[in-house]
Amino acid sequence: MPILPYQRVTPMAERPSGSETNRTAASDLADDDPRLAFIYQEAVRGLTHQQTVVENMSTRAGSLIFATAFANSLLGGAALSDGLGLWEWIAVALLFSIGGLIVFMLWPYHQYSFRFDPEELLREYVDGDGPTTMTAMHRALALRIKADMAGNWRIIQRLRMALQIALLCLLLNILAWLLAIAGV
Repeated sequence: MPILPYQRVTPMAERPSGSETNRTAASDLADDDPRLAFIYQEAVRGLTHQQTVVENMSTRAGSLIFATAFANSLLGGAALSDGLGLWEWIAVALLFSIGGLIVFMLWPYHQYSFRFDPEELLREYVDGDGPTTMTAMHRALALRIKADMAGNWRIIQRLRMALQIALLCLLLNILAWLLAIAGV
């Protein structure tokens, strides 16, 4: 018989015998609500998706660094050959703005919640007053994941906004360099 991820497995030495086995099996069936296990798995999947979004944002910030460096080295050299005018100063200011936004996106101070603390889980669900059922654990952890996802989402929204502003600044930066080259 395959073991589902949310089923409890009792080692052979601890298995009850006789009528005790029937009562334990009946209580385990009543304890393991597959609906809560499904909800828990979906919550974990949502949290994993959120972690992927954060990793993708970091990758995009790295791509933005490359694009900014390439555009500024290519256009900036040509524009600065005549000295510093209004458009050159605007382009340099936009370059520093992009740099600041990238630092904000990549700085590792953000407090994401993607994992549970094993010590806390043991203390709360195993070593506590009484053993907690799997159904109760799935329910509590699904609600905790939801709260963690809400906290993560606020951070992700700020990072997404910073990325969008940085991309807009890059476009304006390129435009400023082009206007400086054209001598407008």
